[in-house]
Amino acid sequence: MKYTLLVSLLFFTFAIQAQNKGRLENIVVTSQKGKTQVSAGENGELQVNVSPKDVRKYKAAGWVHYSDFGAEGDGKTDDINAIAATHAFANLHGLLVKADDGATYYIGGKERTAIIQTDTDFGKAAFIIDDTEVQNRNASVFTISSGLQSFKLEKITSLKRNQEKIDATLPGPCLVTVTNSNVKHYIRFGLNQNNGSAQTDIFIVDKNGNVDKNAPIIWDFDQITQITALPIDEKPLKITGGRFTTIANKAESKYNYYSRNIAIKRSNVLVEGLEHRITGEGDHGAPYGGFIYIGDCAYVTVKNTILTGHKTYSTIGAAGKPVSMGTYDLSASRSLNVSFVNCTQTNDINDSKYWGILGSNFCKNMLYDHCTLSRFDAHQGVANATIRNSTLGHMGINAIGSGMLLVENSTIRGRSIVNLRSDYGSTWQGELVIRNCVFVPADGKPITASLVSGSYSGQHDFGYTCYMPEKITIENLRIDDSGHPENYQGPAIFTNFNPEMTDNTYQEKFPYVKTKEVILRNVTTASGEAVRLSDNPFMFREVKVSTGQ
Repeated sequence: MKYTLLVSLLFFTFAIQAQNKGRLENIVVTSQKGKTQVSAGENGELQVNVSPKDVRKYKAAGWVHYSDFGAEGDGKTDDINAIAATHAFANLHGLLVKADDGATYYIGGKERTAIIQTDTDFGKAAFIIDDTEVQNRNASVFTISSGLQSFKLEKITSLKRNQEKIDATLPGPCLVTVTNSNVKHYIRFGLNQNNGSAQTDIFIVDKNGNVDKNAPIIWDFDQITQITALPIDEKPLKITGGRFTTIANKAESKYNYYSRNIAIKRSNVLVEGLEHRITGEGDHGAPYGGFIYIGDCAYVTVKNTILTGHKTYSTIGAAGKPVSMGTYDLSASRSLNVSFVNCTQTNDINDSKYWGILGSNFCKNMLYDHCTLSRFDAHQGVANATIRNSTLGHMGINAIGSGMLLVENSTIRGRSIVNLRSDYGSTWQGELVIRNCVFVPADGKPITASLVSGSYSGQHDFGYTCYMPEKITIENLRIDDSGHPENYQGPAIFTNFNPEMTDNTYQEKFPYVKTKEVILRNVTTASGEAVRLSDNPFMFREVKVSTGQ
């Protein structure tokens, strides 16, 4: 029998995001006479054969459906092999992928990741992701990836903060990631203490090596142990629709994060109209690293999307004491120009049973716009962040980093407007602007409000000099402190960052660079009490506070 071989072998190889390890998988796509079918080998390799007739049909249509590759969509049959096969074929031929209207795709605990490299319309289809028995908790369900390959930049041995150009000629705009493993930053303090992370940065350069000024280099690198460039995809990739439900894991409550998610590892991506819900949470479980995970990429927008906060579980932290575990539905790491637009969540943003919805590390230029979510968090630093036209719930805005932190036209219901994370030195090297906002301290609970909170003893080395915002501008702010406690003296600009620093005898081993100037314009309170400096006026005695125009 004569076979027409349109595609002999195609190996899709990718690294599944994991903690300190990766695993390789492959899919083999062939086109031989006979029927179109998908089968799994004993070693887990997926064999996909598409008949020449079907190849012609799908290419003429411009899209493929999951049902074309055997997906049942009955909510019971595990469809992950068919889903992965559909995307593998679509990637090969540049075809759109469409879920079947009315289908419910069940995805069990089998280790299989569907690689998305073409536009995908999940439509109104439902996806049930069952995490009760998972082979590999680190394996994403979907990974949106680039077909472009990263490469090393051999000649660059050092970098300077705000350096405008690197010595490289590139094929086009690239995302550059640099590491110096000999320097540690973010040496964490507190119940989750650790020895820090390797110094790292990520930035965009054009083909001539010019650094994008909107996302500058933020560290001096005296040494470089690794530096790579990843070409940025010029063509946008769009993911639309989909109603996803995670059946939560029932694992032991330890820091064993689950990454059964949609991982975005390609630049220039739009996710729109997606919904994610969670069911089956009991009295214990392992945390989640983000149902939408954005990593090592740029220009990603998540829009018109409904998310769900995860139930908070506790464990014993690194300091040997009980600690609540962070668990996320949104997560971003080493990514630039990430926007969340018109995003909401299914559970109450002020319900403390559920952890704050976003966690991020090493990002630049993050945006919330028209979002109603429980939390914004810059964990290991963000360079430039904007919260606008949004409502933030019980965990509010948590940030450390640099550049401009802008909060405008928003309602904040956390314990402060901005909390500078104390476990990373309560540091913000730059400016804070709060404009046209409403602040409801602790969602109206009786607390003594502060606008900017944090804690800094000056006795711990975080791996960098720690700063307070050099300049803070607060204008057109309404503070609804009507639910204040007895003996309330009014809201403070700064919380008491260091109760032990009450006179000149206190010595900081690692001095804190404090705010120089605070500008207050049209700040009003429901209580009628005036805004005051702090419960620790000595610590902030050199801060210049001005009011009026």
